[in-house]
Amino acid sequence: MQRLTIVCICLFIQTIALAQTGIRGTIKTKGGDPLPYAAIAVKGTQNGTISNAEGRYELTLAPGKHQLLFQYLGFQSQQKAVEIDNGFINLDIVLEEQVYNLQEVNAKSSNEDPAYTIMRRAIAKAKFHQLQVQSYTARVYTKASVTVTELPMEFLYKKQLKEAETEANFKKGVPILNESVSEVTFKQPNTYREHVIANRNTQGVKVAVNGFYQSSFYQPEVANVVSPLSPKAFAYYKFEYEGTFREQGVDISRINVIPRSYGEGVFRGFIYIIENTWAIHSLQLETHIPPGINLSIKQIYNPVRNVWMPTNQRFDAKGSFYGAKFTGQYVINLTYKDFTINPAFVEEVQVIDEKIDKPANVLANRDIKGKKLDELVAKQKEFSTKNLRKMVREYEKQEYKERKEKKEDVAVTRNDSVSIDTMAYKRANSFWDSLRSVPLTTAELKSYVRSDSVRIVREVKAKTDSVKKENPGMKNPNRKHKFSPFDLVTGNTWRLSKTTSLQWSDILTSVNYNTVEGYHATAGLQLNYHRLRVDSTKARQVNGKTVYPYAATPNWYIGGNARYQLGREQVVGYGKAGYAFKTTNVDLTGGRFMSQLNPENPISPQMNSFTTLLFERNLMKLYQKDFIQLSVSAKPMEGRLKLNGSLEYANRTEVANYRENLKPWIDWKNYAYTPNRVPNNEIGTTAFPNHEALVLNLSATMRLASPHYYIRNGRKITRTNRDAPELTVNYRRSFGSLLNSNASNYDFLQARIGHSFETGIRSRLSYDVSAGAFLTSQKVYAPDFKHFMGNEFFLQQGDPVSVFRMLPYYQYSTGKRFFEAHVLSEHRKFLITQLTMARLVGLKENLFVHYLATPRSPQYTEVGYGLDGLIPGVLPFFRVEVISQWENTTYKGLGFRVGTTLKFGRN
Repeated sequence: MQRLTIVCICLFIQTIALAQTGIRGTIKTKGGDPLPYAAIAVKGTQNGTISNAEGRYELTLAPGKHQLLFQYLGFQSQQKAVEIDNGFINLDIVLEEQVYNLQEVNAKSSNEDPAYTIMRRAIAKAKFHQLQVQSYTARVYTKASVTVTELPMEFLYKKQLKEAETEANFKKGVPILNESVSEVTFKQPNTYREHVIANRNTQGVKVAVNGFYQSSFYQPEVANVVSPLSPKAFAYYKFEYEGTFREQGVDISRINVIPRSYGEGVFRGFIYIIENTWAIHSLQLETHIPPGINLSIKQIYNPVRNVWMPTNQRFDAKGSFYGAKFTGQYVINLTYKDFTINPAFVEEVQVIDEKIDKPANVLANRDIKGKKLDELVAKQKEFSTKNLRKMVREYEKQEYKERKEKKEDVAVTRNDSVSIDTMAYKRANSFWDSLRSVPLTTAELKSYVRSDSVRIVREVKAKTDSVKKENPGMKNPNRKHKFSPFDLVTGNTWRLSKTTSLQWSDILTSVNYNTVEGYHATAGLQLNYHRLRVDSTKARQVNGKTVYPYAATPNWYIGGNARYQLGREQVVGYGKAGYAFKTTNVDLTGGRFMSQLNPENPISPQMNSFTTLLFERNLMKLYQKDFIQLSVSAKPMEGRLKLNGSLEYANRTEVANYRENLKPWIDWKNYAYTPNRVPNNEIGTTAFPNHEALVLNLSATMRLASPHYYIRNGRKITRTNRDAPELTVNYRRSFGSLLNSNASNYDFLQARIGHSFETGIRSRLSYDVSAGAFLTSQKVYAPDFKHFMGNEFFLQQGDPVSVFRMLPYYQYSTGKRFFEAHVLSEHRKFLITQLTMARLVGLKENLFVHYLATPRSPQYTEVGYGLDGLIPGVLPFFRVEVISQWENTTYKGLGFRVGTTLKFGRN
């Protein structure tokens, strides 16, 4: 049956082809090997295509005479004159390997490779080429294909794989294919408009549109990898000249791009630079993405109104992730039209390498500042690399100023919009045959046939479901979920109406253990209300239809949590209610619950259960709190400023372990359960009398830089500038005088600044510094102290930057003043990572220092070394650390920690 379907499809395609005219064939080497994804261009037009993975190509052409250019990296291009009459003509092409001529290139000395003067000029002109195109419209064909070649331990999920094969058209070794045809419009400086004309895939689902065609090697970085044309390229690459060849009337130099240390964040391969214009002709580069993915990129450029633009791109990926191996290809073919050159960059300029030749005229800064680029170019045609870079920077400053004067939002980094044709997912095969730039391979054609079978199964299932929906006597899978007793354990959310829902939190994952409460489980019930309202004042057109967005409306909730403490044989809990509107939240909570002495919760309930039951380490220290709290949070400047405030009344009670002589699951000689009060250098122990507290807590957090924005389909989205420092100021005031003489009574002020920034390729320096003091301290109890994020177990949790590795949780807590500093330096290449293989598997080394100073404790310091990614492909975020511990200048010991690079584990 499958063979018959394939035959029918082929006959149908052949019938459609009779009504078209063009050329088709195969592109091979002299030895008969097919050349996959070779480029075919029609000279004098922007029309073109590429061959498929089998070397086959097909190009629709109008009747008449045409000049065709066949190109493949590393092979001599070949021109062919053809005359199209009726139907398609067959033309097989044989390409010969490229012959490179070693021309004499003027160099400063015989010791410098000629590649360096070529690259200096190409780098100097990169921004020129990037800004040269004012706008364009292009027809973009993309084809993405992913094939899973190996799966780990398939015997464990054979049944699921069989279901995936019949229901989702997924099978090991069979390509998952997605094709798309779009019309893309670009306008300087950052506007992209994409209209999806057709989209199809072998899974039969609607797939998000990709934007890889927007990548440019004229930018300093491509997908976070340093471009060979980056201004800092010489710090990361060496270059070797390998010869020159002539094509389309220009001389093209082949440059070997050699990373100074290969691995993540750099390319290796070849880039081809056009003499005199110093534009990219083509490139063939690869990079490594830890833990085990190799990505290669091939691009071929062709002249469009004398500007060399990328017309064919190919991305190949191969690697493994969590034991699954895969290969992937992503092919892009662009056909340009409505092409406009930036008026300031119309005239070509000559770039002089001042390290080789002295320019006839060197412009001073005063000659460039305030001058128009086109005026400077009109006066002189030759510029040094340094002058040209300054001229382009001055042009960008002027453009920025003009945009501000026109009241444009200069903080917008991207302005994208995507519209999808109403017929995009319904195109017939004949339509695809007329639009597809790259013929399908045999494997891809078979995958589509399998997809048709899956689609029929889905349609039958959909009809069955429809019948069940109409017949109340049949089981209807689309009806609202009803209550099941099993929901009490696993949790669920029930939609009561369009505006309300009821949420029950699962009990199963809340079961934990500590020595104060024993085993305990928490259940929560919450009623949510959210009314959706259409904003008729903000109508916009999408795909020819008027669309009304939802207006911002408030969310309300009311609920509560209850916890049963098996050890104390009692129930505690609290109620809660809240309101949220846009970036403002108001919450009211109150009841009786257990709180950690450190309100930042340095150890999670799950981790404490693990350490208490298996290692006899009851690290969590709790007290009982009867409280009511009103809290407010707001973000008046999205992405830049956050404000938080709370007012809490609490009656605090010290509690002990629920019974003496508790028995762990495993009895350890070196450990024993400790009381719920622990030693403290300042007050002896954390014991405190029962007391009341009325505490006002205010904090403001600000990014010390303006946020960036990007626009997606008319919606403005904030992009936080995470490379900017973050400053936080916190003030706490306990109003003991309003309660009684035993109530806590103090003023506390602290400030913190944190910053993380790149110091090189995949290298980063992060610091976190804070200081504070109790301005007044009439009554300060252990829950009021300034506590620090410590750790007393070999598993490390939390933020790798701001968390101590071996600091006791409460021994150094203070009611006076403190200074705390953390520095973490992440290195792509340090000791072990000097080895290329270590970098390729994703290893990364870290050095860190943590410091704490308080009045009544010795100065505490940790100095450590960490290694990330020790289990590549399975647990790439796995981290091992070794730490030395110091008090003042006295060495106290050495410790080891195991953790992750992820910031989780604190509740």
